[in-house]
Amino acid sequence: MENITDNGKKSFVKSVKDGIQKIPVIRNIGMQKVLAFGALIIIYIVFAILGRNFTSSSTTLNILASSYFVGFLAIGVTFIIITGGIDLSLGALMMCSALLGGKLYRDMGAPLWVALLVMILFAVLVGLINGLMVTKLKLPPFIATLGTMMVCLGLGSIITNTSSKYFPTLLEADGWFGRVFFKTADGFPLGAVYLVAFYIITFFVLNKTKIGRYIFAIGSNEEAVRLSGIKVDFWKTLAYVISGLGVGIGSIMYAATYTVVIPNTGNGIELQAIAAVVIGGTSLSGGVGSLTGTMIGVFIMSILKNGLISMSLPAPYQTFFTGLVVIGAVLMDVYRNKRATQLK
Repeated sequence: MENITDNGKKSFVKSVKDGIQKIPVIRNIGMQKVLAFGALIIIYIVFAILGRNFTSSSTTLNILASSYFVGFLAIGVTFIIITGGIDLSLGALMMCSALLGGKLYRDMGAPLWVALLVMILFAVLVGLINGLMVTKLKLPPFIATLGTMMVCLGLGSIITNTSSKYFPTLLEADGWFGRVFFKTADGFPLGAVYLVAFYIITFFVLNKTKIGRYIFAIGSNEEAVRLSGIKVDFWKTLAYVISGLGVGIGSIMYAATYTVVIPNTGNGIELQAIAAVVIGGTSLSGGVGSLTGTMIGVFIMSILKNGLISMSLPAPYQTFFTGLVVIGAVLMDVYRNKRATQLK
């Protein structure tokens, strides 16, 4: 009887451990989030000491304002990276969507709300195309989205005839656009509110629904998921569609913030988003990720950008130090994967 009881206890403990391992937020990600949050605090303190007026309210608002449209891209691409994929078209697609909306609004006389809806639908459509190229045509995600990036860069210039497109400012007839998506009367960036709402919704989807469970499972062992009868192509494509939705919303936030959208721009924004995801602990090899970590990574990138500006460093220095942070995050991801393999 004693042996049976011991075996029962061991079986129960094993089942509990297996259950915990299936929880995406806990598995292999907790320490990375702690380290990322610690890095966020340290970077902020360093710039508070070395930077000029870094702790002022205006700088805090700038940190929020410069983080939210990148945040939408980063949250969306987290779903893709968890599946083991990548999307290099984020920045170019965001700018192309904004240019298309500006074309409809300024040149074709479409109501502003129609232009905004088209911006989102266009980004979702391109996300769907990316997903189908990866799943049905079996193109490597890197190649497929690299091609989409080039297409979007060219398409944005073609549809606008290489001319910039303008969205309404606060003082124009459609000034509601800025008041709804840009900032309040006292200067608070409303995009941060929408970003938090988007984070809450996607957090629930990723961690509490079968969409998230299948996405994590695909990233962990795609072939095993396929053999179990799950439609891998559908769920993987859905990850690209969700990313497209994030890009579409991000294009609205970008247009509301800057009001001027310039063709043939956007390169590099996708790298900021991907860097934020990796800094937050999402593994480039797939199967491990956290939207909370992604949000921390987004703010690390934003604080780094504004902190370097407060130290009066020119743009090349900002790019240089951002690159170092990305390399460090990738090295940490490689180390974590090696350690996980050794433990197995």
